[in-house]
Amino acid sequence: MRIHVVSDVHGSTQALAAAGTGADVLICLGDLVLFVDYEDSSGGIFGEIFGVEKTTEWIALRTAGRFDEARSFSRGLWAGIDGDPWDVITEQVRTQYAGLFAAMPDPTYLTYGNVDLPALWPEFLGPAHTVLDGQITTIGGRVFGFVGGGLPTPYRTPFEVPEDVYAAKVAAVFSAAEVAGRRVDVLCTHIPPAVPDLTYDVVARRFERGSEAVLEAIREHQPSLALFGHVHQPLAGRTRIGRTECVNVGHFRGTATPYVLTW
Repeated sequence: MRIHVVSDVHGSTQALAAAGTGADVLICLGDLVLFVDYEDSSGGIFGEIFGVEKTTEWIALRTAGRFDEARSFSRGLWAGIDGDPWDVITEQVRTQYAGLFAAMPDPTYLTYGNVDLPALWPEFLGPAHTVLDGQITTIGGRVFGFVGGGLPTPYRTPFEVPEDVYAAKVAAVFSAAEVAGRRVDVLCTHIPPAVPDLTYDVVARRFERGSEAVLEAIREHQPSLALFGHVHQPLAGRTRIGRTECVNVGHFRGTATPYVLTW
């Protein structure tokens, strides 16, 4: 069995189309959308609408942690466009999703990232796609559990859920496995467990939000593998918690290379 795993695709449609080559299954851990490209201010939804100069200024405010100023600046920009801002954003997201979902091979298993818009996904899902969030499935005889989304941050990305809601999804994965008389072999989440080495981004020079609920579930249930993304340039790409190997599958937009899992 050969499985390719990607996360943080962020609009890389062409690379995604090749990500399943040679694999029996593709798994995507979310963040399909590219709202803003921190390395290229002309890219992403924000850059396309407002241009390089304004996007660069907005990125600088956010990078400096001046979130209130960034939100005020952003509101001013959106106030100057024709039409409802949310309608403009969702249409841009739809355009990205149309290409991205069409690029996924059959079969693809997905969960949501913190910048995704889950409400739009049903418009693009086909027979090749299986979306799981707080659920388990069996792939090649092994039990995979999926938990999507992120936790609240000052960035206020679209699919951040309250801690108790997120923890309930994590618990649901292991409860479902117990009811089935199985154990979770591979835990797939968008965000990492709350381990400093796994959550610190060495380029952004900040800690991203990890999950205490995921960490506690790993400690208690000891799946063989925990896979995640979210942190684009982590201080540590992998670590071990008891018997569980914890692996950041990589920033797919940056590497165009899937993580390969075989048995």
